Amino acid sequence: MAAHARREGRGQVSRERILGRVRRALADAPADETPIARDYLREHGQRTVAQTVELLAENLADYRAVVHRTDPRGLAGLIAALLEKRGAASVLVPPGLDEGWLAATGAARVADRAGSTPGELDRVDSVVTACAVAIAETGTLVLDGSPDQGRRRITLVPDHHICVVRVPGQVVSSVPQGLERLDPARPLTWISGPSATSDIELDRVEGVHGPRTLEVILVGED
Repeated sequence: MAAHARREGRGQVSRERILGRVRRALADAPADETPIARDYLREHGQRTVAQTVELLAENLADYRAVVHRTDPRGLAGLIAALLEKRGAASVLVPPGLDEGWLAATGAARVADRAGSTPGELDRVDSVVTACAVAIAETGTLVLDGSPDQGRRRITLVPDHHICVVRVPGQVVSSVPQGLERLDPARPLTWISGPSATSDIELDRVEGVHGPRTLEVILVGED
């Protein structure tokens, strides 16, 4: 107990010493000093809509996401082909996902349920979702828990995630532009490529914190 009290006493002295230095450093600062407003760039460079979509595709691929392109008429067929190629017998479906997107697949639908356990989610082969916004400069997809995106955990546990992005409507150039479209009160999930981490020797391992495989479908206008 005595040793513990001595440690607490030393900690208090250290805190007071640091705070004293801060007070002395601020002693000459004007009381009514106005904070400096920084004029940050809203985006880097000027791009056309088509160039912005191309940048998104390039950065998604750079993060090792697999990028596909189609139009609305070909979307269901493409999703079915990707699930078949994956050998997916089951697919997790958010409650508000467009039913037409899965019309061509025979994979068993698994509902997004609050009571699903991590083990149940891990046994699902694939998950298909929409997204809220896609950011070209960072190659980032943002999900906000809307009905066509489902609960955050359904895109973190299954090993294969297919995410559908409507272009150009859901694509922005920069993070500031993306933030303007998002509600900070919603459960935002920011995805830049498949889950990956590296150890001290920089050996990359995928699938540790989320899906090992991320496939992004850019759906253009008819």
